[in-house]
Amino acid sequence: MRRSQSGQVNFSAIILLLGIVITSVWIWKRLSLDTQEYLIDQAIPIALLGAALVAVLVLSIRAVRRTRSRLRNRNDLLALFQAEQAREKKLEIAFLLIETNRYALKGIESVAPAMKELFTTTLTRALGEKQHRIRGMAASHLGVLQDRSVVPLLVKALEDDHAYVRSCAALGLGRLRALETRERLMAVMKDDWDQTVRSRAKEALDRMGS
Repeated sequence: MRRSQSGQVNFSAIILLLGIVITSVWIWKRLSLDTQEYLIDQAIPIALLGAALVAVLVLSIRAVRRTRSRLRNRNDLLALFQAEQAREKKLEIAFLLIETNRYALKGIESVAPAMKELFTTTLTRALGEKQHRIRGMAASHLGVLQDRSVVPLLVKALEDDHAYVRSCAALGLGRLRALETRERLMAVMKDDWDQTVRSRAKEALDRMGS
């Protein structure tokens, strides 16, 4: 039923478009040469400029709306993070909050210390085969907080058994622009057996300008 309705709508749109084209051509042929020249030289460029301005305005309005929506979501998540007591749920909200804030610290500074404690504890205690993704996310998100006291912890995470954690640790160091870890990252870029880890180490070095 839905496919049938969609087909009917598309067919109707095609008929309407053809009708507009045919009518436009019919009207154009009946215009005087002077009128046609005027339209080509003046009216059409003005119309195109107006359409471009309208498009820019529409895109700007949409961008503003998206930004406002994102800020509302961020504020809601901030409130949830501060109110949540369960550690696992708080960690989940913290990850989502940073992602919603486009991996930037600005706007979430008030909860950065609490996030640091949560991420560092997670990175050191979320052990076992099934928790490597949580460790990895904690490592990469630590870099967003711009607290250089976690650099030794992230360097240690470069030796994790799981490639995902090592790649996230490299990402976190890159976000921190921890220049003192360049030699260690260069070694990872050359020697790690996992392609993703080597790529992340290179990205981190590129961020540092090496």
